Amino acid sequence: MNPYVIAILLSSLGLGTTLTFASSHWLLAWMGLEINTLAIAPLMAQHHHPRAVEATTKYFLTQATAAAMILFASTTNAWMTGEWSIAHLSDPLANTTFMAALALKIGLAPMHFWMPEVLQGLDLLTGLILSTWQKLAPFALIIQTAQNIDPQLLTLLGVLSTLIGGWGGLNQTQLRKILAYSSIAHMGWMIIVIQYAPQLTLLALMTYIIMTSATFLTLKMSLTTKINTLATTWSKNPMLASTTALVLLSLGGLPPLTGFMPKWMILQELTKQNLPIIATTMALTALISLYFYLRLCYAMTLTVSPSTNNSTTPWRTQTTQTSLPLALFTTATLGLLPMTPAILMMTT
Repeated sequence: MNPYVIAILLSSLGLGTTLTFASSHWLLAWMGLEINTLAIAPLMAQHHHPRAVEATTKYFLTQATAAAMILFASTTNAWMTGEWSIAHLSDPLANTTFMAALALKIGLAPMHFWMPEVLQGLDLLTGLILSTWQKLAPFALIIQTAQNIDPQLLTLLGVLSTLIGGWGGLNQTQLRKILAYSSIAHMGWMIIVIQYAPQLTLLALMTYIIMTSATFLTLKMSLTTKINTLATTWSKNPMLASTTALVLLSLGGLPPLTGFMPKWMILQELTKQNLPIIATTMALTALISLYFYLRLCYAMTLTVSPSTNNSTTPWRTQTTQTSLPLALFTTATLGLLPMTPAILMMTT
């Protein structure tokens, strides 16, 4: 694709998100989300592969449905209350419709069905944008309106997402689908705590973006999209394979890695709010997700000689990707846990 076109599309992505961040009027927020969707569609379909075009079509239809629901919810709210301001979302029907629309936008269960299919049809860099940048604008709106939305609905969405994100990833062999289910599970962690401590949702979103960026850039560096080709990474690049195993464990939320920090603080907040059953359920669903991360670690680091490995060794092609972003994101994914006391000071 022409570099000028890519520059225009990427700046439109930035503009759409910034517009949604800065808006206090429903129509402006909706416009920002629409600019976002229209800017990423050509990036998704740029390779002209049938799968990429199919993924783009699915993504466009789900996002258009969600945008129509947001417009319907904001119009209903304006009709009932006379207010177009985002802060004044007080009509119950508009509230529920709006939350359902944003759940569809970011792929929360049970509106998650498009996410694995779409991510599977994309290349890794576009998949990275879809999994990270595209979550920012909807989350800005959810955080602004979370206090008006039914707490039981938020809890249900959170628990369902972590459960389905864990179960769905268990049987997958495609890495992009596994990362899609990982994304659904992480979204559940963010939604469950948003009504009690929105700052923890922001913390979880930031750590999720860092960890997911490190994972996608690693897969791009090793040119891997399936578990059986992941098994040959060790012989190609042992250092990358060992750091990737740690990045995956960080995504699973194991101490002493960065991924443990948001989960620890969210469970602590849920316990403070007198919700021990929900906190226990969330901790148990994290174990389901941890299983498929461990499966990836096993395939990557424990199937080297003298163990048997039935996958065909691919050509050792040299990657042209710059390794600086990967190094920065990997370092952040592995080493930010000691910053927890400082973050606690800022969030309380």
